[in-house]
Amino acid sequence: MALASCNLTAYFSRFSPQAEASSQPSLFKSLKPPLFWPWEKVKIGPMSVSPMGFGTWAWGNQLLWGYQESMDSELQEVFDLAVENGNNLFDTADSYGTGKLNGQSEKLLGKFIRDAEGKQKVRDEIVIATKFAAYPWRLTPGQFVNACKGSLERLQIEKIGIGQLHWSTVNYAPLQELALWDGLVAMYEKGLVRAVGVSNYGPKQLVKIHDYLQARGVPLSSAQVQFSLISMGEDQFEIKSICDSLGIRLIAYSPLGLGMLTGKYSPSNLPSGPRALLFRQILPGLKPLLSSLEEIARRRQKTIPQVALNWCICKRAIPIPGVKTVKQVQENLGALSWRLSNDELLQLESAARESPTKMIQNIFQTR
Repeated sequence: MALASCNLTAYFSRFSPQAEASSQPSLFKSLKPPLFWPWEKVKIGPMSVSPMGFGTWAWGNQLLWGYQESMDSELQEVFDLAVENGNNLFDTADSYGTGKLNGQSEKLLGKFIRDAEGKQKVRDEIVIATKFAAYPWRLTPGQFVNACKGSLERLQIEKIGIGQLHWSTVNYAPLQELALWDGLVAMYEKGLVRAVGVSNYGPKQLVKIHDYLQARGVPLSSAQVQFSLISMGEDQFEIKSICDSLGIRLIAYSPLGLGMLTGKYSPSNLPSGPRALLFRQILPGLKPLLSSLEEIARRRQKTIPQVALNWCICKRAIPIPGVKTVKQVQENLGALSWRLSNDELLQLESAARESPTKMIQNIFQTR
């Protein structure tokens, strides 16, 4: 099987975004080569999902990502292209969307599912992973269940794939934490979600909620954390080890470091908006890592983001890069159908350790 996979990689690499740019525009859609095989799908609870998903944080976020409603038609194309190429995992949250657009990400996903070609098949195969915010007014299990029902209404689907607690409150409201855990149990028992997961849980708290849910007869299916070549510290690898040992699927958000691992930016070419402050602080210290990514990308005839995403996949995590343009989807799809070698993995991780700066960890991640 491994030999066959290697031979197929050479064939399908011709359909990478670079190859597409020099071919007829319709080639990518008309041939539709499989970017991964059915046996390469991964399990999250009872569901089989693509080895990479897509994040929708930008869908509705004006402050950080510059969302405008005029973007919706391209976002529909983004969704359609991802689905056409076998990607069936989409991550969202009830808090995604700024101001009056709160919940916009879920609403758009619901609309795109309804409008998709062969929509019944799409509805059956799409796995929506949404996160419920631990707002201070959500103090009881019933209120957390109502949050889930609100997401179902915005998504206009019958059942959510993975219902996730967006962050832990143990550091500032431990009693609320237990109520939220019971809310996860309740939404699972009521059949509102097919699986439950958590986000931003550190190693100690991850074990605690796993054991608590297990005692209630509810499996913890996923743990979503910031995980990338610039976010691979001791805690992150401990989380990964715990996930591997307990059968929890690790979902890697910000696998491209908010764009720092795309090769598009430099200290003299920063993104607009609030990200510029973070990039100015971190980018100068990433030279060893970015140089290594560029070297491997050139040798592999891939792009820097494709190599960075492939690293996550090789670590048995499911990366969920954020996408808001067709070009981004096309490029990210090029991370599939091939794998980095062990030597390349070691080279990248060594370069990451040599780089003096790292990604700032999410303040909501617990110990």
